[in-house]
Amino acid sequence: MHKIQIDIVSDIACPWCAIGYARLERAMAQLVPDYEFTVEWHAFELNPDHSGEGEPILPALARKYGRSEEEMKASQGQMMTIAKDLGINFEKLQERLTCNTFDAHRLVKWAGEQGVQTGMKQALFEAYFGRADDVSNRDVLVQCVEAMGLDPEKARDVLDSDQYAHAVREDEARYQQAGVTAVPAFIINNKYLVSGAQEPDALVQTFQEIGAKTD
Repeated sequence: MHKIQIDIVSDIACPWCAIGYARLERAMAQLVPDYEFTVEWHAFELNPDHSGEGEPILPALARKYGRSEEEMKASQGQMMTIAKDLGINFEKLQERLTCNTFDAHRLVKWAGEQGVQTGMKQALFEAYFGRADDVSNRDVLVQCVEAMGLDPEKARDVLDSDQYAHAVREDEARYQQAGVTAVPAFIINNKYLVSGAQEPDALVQTFQEIGAKTD
C-alpha cells in the first residue's frame, strides 16, 4: 500500500482548479486499492485586493491578460467543454462576476475540521461556476454550508469573526514563499510539485513513479 499525501493550493475563483481536482479524482480512482490518498486544500487568492462591486468576468479577464473579450469567451468556452466531460457544472462560467474569496477560504478551513473540506470546496465551485453566485456574499456561503449538511449558525459565527483568517494568510504566505505563483498546484508527499490541471493519465504516471521510489 502506497500512501500519498496531496496538498492542493488553489482558489475558489480558479476554473482550472475545479478541473484539476476532477482529473485528480479520476487518477486516484485508477490506483485504488494499491494507493491510499490523503487530500488537504490550501488557500491562494487570484485577486487578493478585490473589493467592492464585482465586475463581469469576460472584460475583467481581457484586461488582466491583455486579450480581447472574444478571445476570453472562446477560452472560457473551451473550459466549459472540458468541465462537462468531467461531470462538473460550469454552466454560468461566462456570466459570473469577479469577487473576493477570502471568507470562502476561511469556511474551507472550518469545513476541514468537520471532515468535509473537499465537499465544501466543490460546493463553492458549483456555486461560482455553475450558478454564478457571489461567493463573497455570506448568505451564499451559508447556503453552501447547508448543502454540505453543516450547521449554518456555526458558519455564520465563523464569518462574523476573524476565525481561520490567520490560517488562510499563513497558507498564502507559505506557498508564495515556496514559489507557487499559479494554481492549481499539487504538492505530493511534501516533496514533489505538480503544476496545473494535469490529465488523469499523467497524474497516474506521476503517482506510480513516486510510489516506486518509496518501495
